[in-house]
Amino acid sequence: MRAIIIGAGIAGLAAALRLHQAGWETLVVERAPQRRGGGYGVTFGGIGYDGAERMGILPELRRRAFVTRELVYRKPSGERRFALSGETIAATMGRKSFTILRGDIEAVLYEAVAEHTTIRFGTTLTAVEQDTDEVRVTLSDGRTERADLLIGADGLHSATRALVFGPEEDYRLDLGHRVAVYMLKERPEGLPAGTTGSISAGGRTFALMSVGDGRTAAFFGYRTDGGRAGTSLEELGEIYGDMGWLVPQALDGLRTAESVYFDSISQMVVDRWSRGRVVLLGDAAWCVTLFAGYGSSLAVGGADRLGAALERHGGDVPAALAEWEAELRPEVEKKQRLGRRVKGVYAPRNPLVLELTQLPLRLSAWGPVRRLVERKFQLAG
Repeated sequence: MRAIIIGAGIAGLAAALRLHQAGWETLVVERAPQRRGGGYGVTFGGIGYDGAERMGILPELRRRAFVTRELVYRKPSGERRFALSGETIAATMGRKSFTILRGDIEAVLYEAVAEHTTIRFGTTLTAVEQDTDEVRVTLSDGRTERADLLIGADGLHSATRALVFGPEEDYRLDLGHRVAVYMLKERPEGLPAGTTGSISAGGRTFALMSVGDGRTAAFFGYRTDGGRAGTSLEELGEIYGDMGWLVPQALDGLRTAESVYFDSISQMVVDRWSRGRVVLLGDAAWCVTLFAGYGSSLAVGGADRLGAALERHGGDVPAALAEWEAELRPEVEKKQRLGRRVKGVYAPRNPLVLELTQLPLRLSAWGPVRRLVERKFQLAG
């Protein structure tokens, strides 16, 4: 059996690895000229943790995880407001979860599968045809490929989805925010190793995260539902220009950054994830968004469960896809609902609403409550 996978991100590489383990031949097609790295930190757990364990990559993922020793919330001027200790942060996470860069998840998957698949970088999907026996694709390099299954793991702006399911606007739910993320060339002196600093004010959030191995990720997230069109990186200077601390340094770094992720925050609400022998996976199918904080876990866990369904059904690909979706969709829709709820209180413009949303965090940082939370974590461990 053979699968063509569009997209060499987390979902695509996880699918290639899981299908290889199921005895499939795979071809991965990636539009970028080379593998990308970086990205923001995510909490990895749930079905992703279980899937990574079954695929044998969990030890390496855990090795690359990073621990935040302190999370400092600051005023727009940079003045310290309150902080959460590493123990308190850990107490909010389950034992089967950890924090890791999205790019490091991708790197682990790539290293695990690179010798078992063919990856064509700098190539895109241009046409898809299928019948009951096979799917045929045309690529931008002029080649035509045939397979038993086509997996569209090509992200929020999926070409697979556009060609087979219809235009993006038919499925995209804009959540009224925009995000920019990049890796700084070096950790600023004002950010101690192993710490994160965050500022929220006026519908904007900024964070600097020390993520291990001397690396630092800069994160800008802001509302676009009040007249901000969110069309170019240049607008970040105007939006964040009045903030202090390390914000000016992070804005300067944007000019020379090797790679910047800059996009709107949107969900994909797709009523059916497969058509015939074509299936969508990861952000191309759902994109629960960073508000739900579960996208990487769903990508890996979804790929694992897809491989398991294909193993159970042998050559009956449509039956496997139907079973896989029926099993996974409730989890995805639950996370999408969470994302839509969280977006309403993320980076609020109203200072009072901001205070109310941060009140539980401030209580967690208060001595008696902090010790109670940390004690609970010690007992759970």
